[in-house]
Amino acid sequence: MGAHHTKDKGDLGVAKVFADLVEKGFGLLFPATEHAPFDLVAYDAAGRFIRVQVKYRAARAGVIQLEFNSTWSDRHGVHKRPMDKASVDVVAVYCPDVDTCFYVDPSHFGGAVTLRLEPAKNCQQIGVSYSEEFRQLPALREVARIDDASPSQLGSSTLVG
Repeated sequence: MGAHHTKDKGDLGVAKVFADLVEKGFGLLFPATEHAPFDLVAYDAAGRFIRVQVKYRAARAGVIQLEFNSTWSDRHGVHKRPMDKASVDVVAVYCPDVDTCFYVDPSHFGGAVTLRLEPAKNCQQIGVSYSEEFRQLPALREVARIDDASPSQLGSSTLVG
């Protein structure tokens, strides 16, 4: 794939998360728009639907830094907006350095989380989030079932022109 453009990195992240979730036994759906706050909807045999936002993050100094926000650029510069944590159930992170996907429930963290790929050099244990603890989808707070979910729970969005 050579030098990665931002969109290419995002597409690779979605493809890797898609393959990982299929291997874990989930069915997957794609939203019909790029304007949804999530990239995939995973569903399991129990009929639970899980809205998944995908991030591509390279490791630096043995950690994966994940901020819960949206960033975009236009002719007016770079913009950043905090993530609406109610609009996604899981943030999936694909890290190319270890070719692995990690799954984080954003409601359990503030504005960011750091996933450690290796132990801290100072041997700190308290408050450390090791990446291996995030290999499976987390136990989710309230995952919508299709038979009793409202359109907002399933992620329908209104487009504003």
